[in-house]
This record gives sequence, C-alpha cells and structure tokens, in this order.
Amino acid sequence: MNATYIAGTFDVAELAFLLFFGFFLALVFYLNKESRREGYPLEDEVTGKVEESSSLFDGAKKSFPLPHGRGTYVPEDVARDDVTMPAVQAFRAGGAPWVPTGDPMVDGMGPAAFANRAKYPDLTFDGRPRIVPIANSHEMIVSPQDPQLIGWPVMAADKQIVGKVSDIWVDQAEHLIRYLEVETATGKKVLAPMMVASVHGNSLLDALLPIVEDKPKFVEIDAITAEQFERVPELETAGIITRYEEDRVQAYFGGGYMYATPERSEAWI
Repeated sequence: MNATYIAGTFDVAELAFLLFFGFFLALVFYLNKESRREGYPLEDEVTGKVEESSSLFDGAKKSFPLPHGRGTYVPEDVARDDVTMPAVQAFRAGGAPWVPTGDPMVDGMGPAAFANRAKYPDLTFDGRPRIVPIANSHEMIVSPQDPQLIGWPVMAADKQIVGKVSDIWVDQAEHLIRYLEVETATGKKVLAPMMVASVHGNSLLDALLPIVEDKPKFVEIDAITAEQFERVPELETAGIITRYEEDRVQAYFGGGYMYATPERSEAWI
C-alpha cells in the first residue's frame, strides 16, 4: 500500500487541502465578524429603524481598559449626543446651512461645536492632573527673561479692557502654557486658551531698547468681545479642568472667530 494514503484513496495532499480550506473559511468568517463591531446593527437614517442584530455575524463590543484605575471604556455603552439643534435651515433643502437661533458660541454651533468628553482631568503618565495653575505644577516657572503676564490687563476683540491675567495654567506633560486665567471686571475668573492670546510688550526688548520703555504691556484676546467673557464656560472645581471643560472652553473661543461679531459671519467678498 502506498504510504501517502491515509485511508482508502484519502491521502495527505487531500488532507492538507481540506485543512487549508477550513482555515481560510474560518479566517474569512472571523475577519468579517470583527469588521462588524462599531456601527452595527445598521440604522436607517430616515426612519430610525434598527435592523435585527445577530451574535453569529456581529462582533462583540470593543472595550478599552483605562489607565490609573479608571475602569473600562465601552464606546457603544455611552449615551448618544443630543442631536436637537438650536437652529433652523436657511432654506428648505437637504444641504441648506443651519442658522443659529440662540447664542451659537454657548450652544456649540459650527466652529463652536464641542464633544462630550470625559468629565475628569487629563492626566500625566504618573497619574497627576496634566493641566494645572503654574503654582501647582511640578517645578515649572516662567523664565525671568519672559513676560510674567500675571497682573497684565486683557484687551478683548472690541478693544475694551475686560480685566487682568490672574494666573497661568501650564501643561505638565508638554511644558508649555495652555491657558491664561482672566479675572474680569465683575470678579469672574475664566480660562482663555493661550493660542488665542497675543502678548504686547516684551520685558527683554524693553531692557535692550530704552526707546520703548513706555510701550504699554497688555494681553490681547481677539476671539471674543469683553461682554462675551462673562459667558465663558466656568470650571466646576477650582484648580482643575476636565476634558469636557477643555472642549467647552476651546470651542467657545474658537467659535468667537465666526460668531463674536455680526460681520465675522458674513462673506469677505
């Protein structure tokens, strides 16, 4: 009897082919199931009807273990965002733009949109709050050669002095300034992203060029007007900014470049 036969006419080559075919079929089935995790079962955009799910063809929910003992994050278990928009369409058509009916910077319209991020602070690799007032940071200071900023007046987009810089918030992971804390004339303290601030007056330049000794020193934040500083989203806990609050603050100032004044929303030409 030929040694290549296992039983009757069933030989090693046929066994290898069947094993490969079975493996390939299982692989295709596995990959197809893995590709049907997020976004399945399908939902009709018009009627909202959700198709019946199948544990045989739909993959299990994705889960992500979070660092520093914050548990496990399962995206599909998070409640959906509210899609009710405080706006009306400019005209009756599918692609018509939405015109805000309220305060678009507070309502999160257009460039002022924000995500419902986690309501706890971003952390460093060793579990400390990442963004904190500079006095609470880990040995971070503003270089003596640079403007110290605290106490400097703050000018808004309408050229009004809204208040003064009362503190500096730094990123302990990136070692840079993230926010300026602004105390308004009413005593309210809000955070403004450093990337929307322009520093006028440089202490090093003043020392080198006495001709500019009387040059005024102030911080200009042209994203919003002085009156709009009173509506900047506030922090729930003093000295701590959560990821959600970061998105709200960033979106508010970002939206100001379109919505702060009526002319900013109009076409340039």
